[in-house]
Amino acid sequence: MKVCVVIPALNEGKTIGKLVERLLSCADRVVVVDDGSTDDTSGQAEKAGAVVLRHDRNCGKGASLRTGFDYALRAGCEQIITMDADGQHDWEELPLFVSEAERSGADIILGTRMGSREGMPFIRLATNVVTSLIVSILSRQKITDSQTGYRLIKREVLEKVALVTSNYETESEILIKAGRKGFKVSEVPIRTIYSGEFSNINRFTDTLRFIKLVIRIAVSFRVC
Repeated sequence: MKVCVVIPALNEGKTIGKLVERLLSCADRVVVVDDGSTDDTSGQAEKAGAVVLRHDRNCGKGASLRTGFDYALRAGCEQIITMDADGQHDWEELPLFVSEAERSGADIILGTRMGSREGMPFIRLATNVVTSLIVSILSRQKITDSQTGYRLIKREVLEKVALVTSNYETESEILIKAGRKGFKVSEVPIRTIYSGEFSNINRFTDTLRFIKLVIRIAVSFRVC
């Protein structure tokens, strides 16, 4: 079973190389999508053994995921694991996702941080709780952490779910559309490392994008 890790990255040249090296010990392939970085993210990732796909300009996390997904499908990967490049996700927990996929038979495995919220900024927690409730309703499944970037997605999901968004709302789009098509979602508890790092998320802008996504999908349900 070919496991591919897709990592959207923006100016992560200082840490991406070490992360890639570690991931290659438990994954068949690591794909780093450099989303218009101005540092040596691409060079460090490639040196460490990753397949590097580069956007000439910053296109957004969702666009980077879609670029990585397209490559993984063409490469014949059966399980695609996404994770962030900023060091918040523990690479040693990657096997938990594969094991849960085998145990549960689920099509998407989410790494949920809701079991241990210590250190999570309040605004991030509050936003996650609200969006997870909405995503749960629309996807018809219980989802406790819709904003987690650490997840496993089977190729069948990506082959049948058409993604149209380009930013952080893409992660919610996948869950909603996959759930509506009958794909099963499961979760595994993970730890998340908060160290005061800068976040690329614009809470106001991305909340508006999420609202637009919900409205667009709700309208499409009525039409269908």
